[in-house]
Amino acid sequence: MHLLKASNARLDVYLINLDRAETRRDAMLSKLAEAGLSAQRIAAIDGKLLSFPTPDFCALSYGALHGRRTCPPEVGCYLSHVECAKTFLNGDADFALILEDDVIFADDFLQTIDDAICHAQDWDILRLTTVNRGRKFPFKTISPDRQLAMALTREKGAGAYIINRKAADWIANRLLPMRLAYDIAYDLEFFTGLRAAFVYPICATQDAYLEHESQIQIDIRNYRLPRWRYLTVLPYRAFLETARFICRSALLGFYKVKYGLLSPGSDREAKAQAQISEVELSDTTPGSRLV
Repeated sequence: MHLLKASNARLDVYLINLDRAETRRDAMLSKLAEAGLSAQRIAAIDGKLLSFPTPDFCALSYGALHGRRTCPPEVGCYLSHVECAKTFLNGDADFALILEDDVIFADDFLQTIDDAICHAQDWDILRLTTVNRGRKFPFKTISPDRQLAMALTREKGAGAYIINRKAADWIANRLLPMRLAYDIAYDLEFFTGLRAAFVYPICATQDAYLEHESQIQIDIRNYRLPRWRYLTVLPYRAFLETARFICRSALLGFYKVKYGLLSPGSDREAKAQAQISEVELSDTTPGSRLV
């Protein structure tokens, strides 16, 4: 457990890593040490070793809402994130930083998460990475170079994020059985009154997405259902996107009024975005997400 200096918060760090992925484990532990952090390794659930059916996975809903046959690697990834939330709840830390084993940290990563936790009254889930380039709408400054921001559209990936105990309880007890990919499911926090935010510009990236597709993304092509899946998937996705836009827009509007309008084109944001871009280009460590 880490005691953060500025926020005085207790932070647990969990690293999801397959037993067979020793190279990625060692690389991540080295990166964490350079960032001033240590982590508890959570042995990732190897989907290829799971027996189906399992009570933690609903194949019918997964097919109807996600448009795929049972994809064991994706199920294993999902359940590994849930296991992190359960482990966190069994301890007494205030927050948990959950990491996949392919993350690259910005130089100010530790300071940034400490600064963000100083403003934890504004979020329950704090996302530190994304594999999309969708627009983020800043609403509160947390340091000279970074703000809290909100995404009004879907952002893929769950490489690095922080949760409080309220969010952990939701993940551990209400996101089972699995019906969607994890990065879709935990991006629906607004349905239960939770609040999600981004650090903007982002303070970490996933090297698997800088260099090549993840193995999960490659495998998923083999699990897609026939075209009839669009009859159920597309209306459901349209509903999710509409609900996300409405709910988060309302919250963003509230924050904009509460904290004052911020200019997304400010020099401060441009400087911070240049900094994270340099980090993305400087680390060429090969890696991939959980397989």
